[in-house]
Amino acid sequence: MLIEKERGRGAILAVTTVLFLFLAIAAMRQSQILSLIDSELISHVHHDSTALTGVFKLITTLASPTLDLLYMIIIAGILWGFKYKIPALWAIGYGFGGNVLGTIIKKIVARQRPVGHMASDDGYSFPSGHVLGTFMVAAILFLVVLPLMQNNLQRLLIQTILCLWVLLVMFSRVYLQAHYATDTIGAVLLAYAWLQGAEYLYVWLAPKLKQVKFLSNSRGVED
Repeated sequence: MLIEKERGRGAILAVTTVLFLFLAIAAMRQSQILSLIDSELISHVHHDSTALTGVFKLITTLASPTLDLLYMIIIAGILWGFKYKIPALWAIGYGFGGNVLGTIIKKIVARQRPVGHMASDDGYSFPSGHVLGTFMVAAILFLVVLPLMQNNLQRLLIQTILCLWVLLVMFSRVYLQAHYATDTIGAVLLAYAWLQGAEYLYVWLAPKLKQVKFLSNSRGVED
C-alpha cells in the first residue's frame, strides 16, 4: 500500500496532539507569556518593505485556504484518473476533514488576530488556515504522489521545495501580521496530528474499500 502500518505512529499522534492542545489552551486563555513571545517575534519579523510585502502577499494568495482545497481536488482527480481511486478518496477526506477541524477549533479558541493585520484577513487567528491547508497539500503529495516517482533525485528536490514552501507560507502570515507565530506552529501540529489519524484510517479502511465494486480496480492498496 502507499500508506503502510507503522510502529510509533500512535506515539507521534499523542505527542503532537498534546503539544497542539497546549498551544490552543494557552491561546484561548490569552496567556500573557504566549502573547509576549508572539508580539516579540512579530516585531522582529515585520519590516516596512514594499517589495517584501508584495512578495509575501503573493505567497499568501497562492496559499489561500480556497486554493489549497482546489489543489487537493486537482491532485485527487489526477490520482483517480490513474486508477489510484482509494488514495484519491483519502486525499479528499484528509483535506476536507482537516479544514473542518481547523474551523471548529478556530471558533472554540476565538483568538483575535494581531493588531495591524490586513482588512482581508478576517475571522479568528488560531490556527492559521493558510498554513493548515498548505501543510495538508504538501502531506498529500509526500504520501501518495511522490512515492510514485521513479527518479530519486527529482523526488528529493520536490520534497525540499515543498518543505520550503510551507516555511515560506508560515513566515508570510507572520510578516503580514495576519497571524502570530504560534498560530502557524499550531496549524502545523494540527495538520500533522490529523495526518497520523488519517493514515490509521487509510490502513484500516483501504482493504475494505477495495472490496467495493467500483473501487476494486484501485491501485495503491495492494501493490
